[in-house]
Amino acid sequence: MTSNSLRAAQVLWPSFMMAGVLEMLIFSVLDPSALSFGNWHPEATTVYSLAFFAFWGLIAAASAASQWMAVSVQRSETSDHPAPQRDRRRRSRHGTAQHV
Repeated sequence: MTSNSLRAAQVLWPSFMMAGVLEMLIFSVLDPSALSFGNWHPEATTVYSLAFFAFWGLIAAASAASQWMAVSVQRSETSDHPAPQRDRRRRSRHGTAQHV
């Protein structure tokens, strides 16, 4: 699995699961057959399907943005600043620093 497909799976699978949970929560309160948009009265399965894909897209976009920001921060931290040099001093028994 390439890194791009791994990142896509890390975004799409959890967002798919959460879209299902969100749809269950929303439609446990809202009756989809009671919805109408102007003269259009969609069937309940149409509302379920459209809502699921809308939820999935929104959650996936938020998850992808979070992953993009996390990766860009990690890249900027490693490329802008060289690795810090270890302090090569050792403490003696009396608490004074000695160079090694």
